[in-house]
Order: sequence, then structure tokens, then C-alpha cells
Amino acid sequence: MSLREIRFHPDPVLRVKCEPVTTFDDDLRQLVRDMAETMYAAPGIGLAAPQIGVTKRIFVIDVRESDPSGEPKLRVFINPEIVRKEGEIVWEEGCLSIPEIHEEVRRAMTVTVKAYDEFGEPFELTGEELLAVAIQHENDHIDGVLFIDHLSPLKRKLAWRRYERLSGRSEAQAQV
Repeated sequence: MSLREIRFHPDPVLRVKCEPVTTFDDDLRQLVRDMAETMYAAPGIGLAAPQIGVTKRIFVIDVRESDPSGEPKLRVFINPEIVRKEGEIVWEEGCLSIPEIHEEVRRAMTVTVKAYDEFGEPFELTGEELLAVAIQHENDHIDGVLFIDHLSPLKRKLAWRRYERLSGRSEAQAQV
């Protein structure tokens, strides 16, 4: 396993609508392991492939749920499709690709997603609250959407100004 470099806004790869995974092989499983290691080291609770420069429909999440043995619970989502959303929740979100910026975002409280694991096995999962928010956040990444895009124009502008001041990276650089 190896750590991958996390891409920061305004890297254009963060705005790419990612391609589906078609081959479930050892290279894919290595990528998933690298993503997990990178996410844990950051530290974060989710990481999507474009955040490390890979334009494939993959993300990993660990919302710090534990199994009975006390081990972390890594969830792998490949070619995910959100098939149901219910309710509403407002959650303060942050993003490894937009460090130090946290804003309240309105999302569905419960989501059901269909996806594949790293071995190509299909599954369906229903998540609530933090898990639902994380699924929606990471699923947005593979569609080229950032959490900050869900804010009102004024809040988004203020957040970008704060990000530019804190990071030295300019939103204007992202306008391609």
C-alpha cells in the first residue's frame, strides 16, 4: 500500500465526471487499498478517486463505525448509484480537497445506494445521518461536484474567499 497525493481545489480533476469501472482486478484492489490508506492518513472519513487524480467511479468511506472486534469499518463503493433519498438533514461538512473550510449543507437524511465492492460483487446499502451524508458527498465527487456547490451563492463566495486566504489557492484559477 502507498499513500497517494490528495488533489486540492482548483485542480481541474475535481470537476471531472468520472468513468465507470469495467475491470475488477488486482490493480483495482490496490487502488482501493491506497485510497483507504490515504483517507486514514489524512485523516478523513471518505475519499473519492478524483481526489487522488483517478477519474473512475470509486469512493471509500469509514464513518468510524466499528464491528464487534473494534476494527474500523471500511466501505468500498464502485460504480455507485443512489436509488433512494428520504428526509432531510443539515450537516457541517468539510472536504480533504478544500482543507479548513466547513459549511452546513442540506442533504437527504437517508439514502439507499447500489454499488459493487472491489471484487465486483454487487450490494445495496441504506445509510442514515453521517453515513448518508458521506455517501452523498463522495458520490458528488465522482460527478465533479464539490460540497461547496450546494451553498447559496453568497455563502459559496464567502467560503471561497476564506479558502483563498487560508490556502493561497484561488477560485479564479479553477475557471478554465
